[in-house]
Amino acid sequence: MSTTTVLPPAASPSSIPRRRRAAAGAGRRAALTGYAFVLPGFSLYALVMLYPAVQTFLLSLRDWKITPGVDSPWVGLDNYIRAFSDPVFLNSLVNSVIYTVGTVPLQIAIGLGLAVLLDSKLPGRTAFRVLFYLPVVTSWVVVSLLFQYIFSSGDGLANLVVVDVFHLAQENVSWFQDRWTAFIAICALGVWKGVGWSMLIFLAALTAVPRELHEAAAIDGAGAWGRFRHVSLPSIRGALSVIVILLVIGGFNVFISVLLMTGGGPGNATQVPLTYMYDQAFTFLDFGYGSAISFSLTAFVLVVSAAQYWWTRRAMRS
Repeated sequence: MSTTTVLPPAASPSSIPRRRRAAAGAGRRAALTGYAFVLPGFSLYALVMLYPAVQTFLLSLRDWKITPGVDSPWVGLDNYIRAFSDPVFLNSLVNSVIYTVGTVPLQIAIGLGLAVLLDSKLPGRTAFRVLFYLPVVTSWVVVSLLFQYIFSSGDGLANLVVVDVFHLAQENVSWFQDRWTAFIAICALGVWKGVGWSMLIFLAALTAVPRELHEAAAIDGAGAWGRFRHVSLPSIRGALSVIVILLVIGGFNVFISVLLMTGGGPGNATQVPLTYMYDQAFTFLDFGYGSAISFSLTAFVLVVSAAQYWWTRRAMRS
């Protein structure tokens, strides 16, 4: 018995261009629909972010005079040359590196440790999650003033611990009268306030790790450390990369805690780029130079972030 294969009718040559035009029209409509959804948000972003950024950059190219009617001459890159020959600004960059190095590793280590504990069957873990995340949503102004009181040179809690409990010093420490002791206080605040954010991101990543992988590793004889090292840690490398990049960006943009706790003192010893920019622009009314400092910091952070992104992508591929 023979079988007959029925072939679909061939498309006529005249229908092919019509189909292509219809597909192209559908693609254009889909693109226009996407642009229509994106346009309101992008317009708001351009209004409150891009336009002020462009104006600030133009401001950095002038010797801006705030007095109405007074000419603000064009100085080109003079403000940028001045910034990178200014020892206070260069020292502020070093201070931002010190703050970043002093806070980011601790936030990652403590946040990951807390996330691992809270991912286990710990009694009352919901309450602990709220407790550890509470500093993240607390006002920077409030906690900066609180830590300024804790590290006060008198009978603050820090001196009570250092002098009376652990006997690490014979007399009260004037925390904010020295660059290094001041940064201990500033970094302590940064870690305390930021560790809950790292914990939350790590906890979300750990929750997404399939339990079957842990069970299989346990059957193969892996202990708790082995399961964490060979199952959990490789599974959260993406979250770890994001956390590192965002924490480093945040470290270089530290501002409120330094402004309120030390004001950049003593003698500009604890200035960071944003506090120095604030002083130049709003204390000395040198808006052109302050704008140049802000854009110099932006360029510096972009370079560091790009290098981090390249390194993390390369590490994840290997």
